[in-house]
Amino acid sequence: MTRHAGDTPHIRRVARVLLIAVAFLGAVALLARFLPPAWHPRTPVDLTAAPNWLAASKLAWMRQDPEACFAAFAASAIPVTRVPDRPSTTGCETENAVRLPSVLRTIPASPTLSCPMAAAWTMFERHGLQAAARTHLGQEVAGIRHLGTQSCRNIGGGTVRSQHATANAIDIAGFILRDGREVRVAPDWPGSGRDAAFLRAVRDAACRWFRVVLSPDYDAAHRDHFHLDMGPWSSCR
Repeated sequence: MTRHAGDTPHIRRVARVLLIAVAFLGAVALLARFLPPAWHPRTPVDLTAAPNWLAASKLAWMRQDPEACFAAFAASAIPVTRVPDRPSTTGCETENAVRLPSVLRTIPASPTLSCPMAAAWTMFERHGLQAAARTHLGQEVAGIRHLGTQSCRNIGGGTVRSQHATANAIDIAGFILRDGREVRVAPDWPGSGRDAAFLRAVRDAACRWFRVVLSPDYDAAHRDHFHLDMGPWSSCR
């Protein structure tokens, strides 16, 4: 076999690349071995702990791996009540759903949500909603008033199924405070006082945890509620 002049430098370059790749993978494996659980990409997210930059990606992964969602609730010592799967031939199936495990009072009570939605709500409630209430209202939220989670329908009367069709969304109309007062989206959003500031802070906080957040700024159909979902699209309006 005839050896070309450029063969040896080429082989050396390939060898260097392979060595760098092996060293990199070895370093990653070593680092992963000693990472704290909260920073390990394969460990369930602790829904009660202060979130780090991996929390959002772990929530997103739950949409592909529902068992990771249930593992997160178990690791966080938050009991959940699973809802039996309900098949559908019209795009309105319910799979891997739970009763919302909120510590807040919910009106109506115990709404059904997909597990990823319930996990996102738990993070939002603990690390977004209550912080907004303390900052703008000087007290915490004790309950929520919602307009539903599960409804076999399309988006805006079109041909695409709403995330509500699979219990992957919730519409929030109001927040009940510890002192019994209620802040409602419909009358309070247009204002300029602390209630309006609270609602805007809630909308902005929700955008960190949910894929889609629609407020009265989006359109007239949302003038009286926030729409939150964990669907395939991303929007914060």
